[in-house]
Amino acid sequence: MSTKEKIDLFLNKWISRKLIVFVVGSTGLFLGNITSSDWVIVSTAYIAIEGATNIVERLIKAKSA
Repeated sequence: MSTKEKIDLFLNKWISRKLIVFVVGSTGLFLGNITSSDWVIVSTAYIAIEGATNIVERLIKAKSA
């Protein structure tokens, strides 16, 4: 197994990739690498994607029940 595969496996099991993007965006904001308006875009995208994912998961569970 390559290093990239190991990292991907770790990320899939333990950490949401969307959350990583959110954390990196927040870190960039506090370090002054991105502006507050850029951070708003990142956080809005995170919330929207997370919400859409939850809706789809619930729909799939409802159909299988």
